[in-house]
Amino acid sequence: MDKQAFQGWLDRYIEAWRSYDPEAIGDLFTDDAEIRYHPYDTDVVRGREAIVKDWLGGRDEPDSWRASYTAVACDGDVCVATGTSEYLTADRSAVDRIYYNVFICRFDSDGRCAGYTEYYQQPPKQAG
Repeated sequence: MDKQAFQGWLDRYIEAWRSYDPEAIGDLFTDDAEIRYHPYDTDVVRGREAIVKDWLGGRDEPDSWRASYTAVACDGDVCVATGTSEYLTADRSAVDRIYYNVFICRFDSDGRCAGYTEYYQQPPKQAG
């Protein structure tokens, strides 16, 4: 996996999130992939079918968010991305909350993710 291929994967990840198309979600991951939404999770989502089910069970409202992720580094089958996920107010006129993300992903030789760990942080409250 290289940065360009990883960026393509990240772009497909966002589109799968936007569409909630089960096939598009499943195509991102290996049959035995593992997802950790936090690095300390012991309750890991395991397997492509479980990942698709998990995504479909936790849908965000259409147009309620926007995201941008950038491939930062790849070393063999492990890649790192950074980016932001912004959730909008109910009327979609402003950002309600923002998360700064780091993804660490491990890929198979076909470019499917076999291991995904997410780190995210909200910024401190701004004064005034």
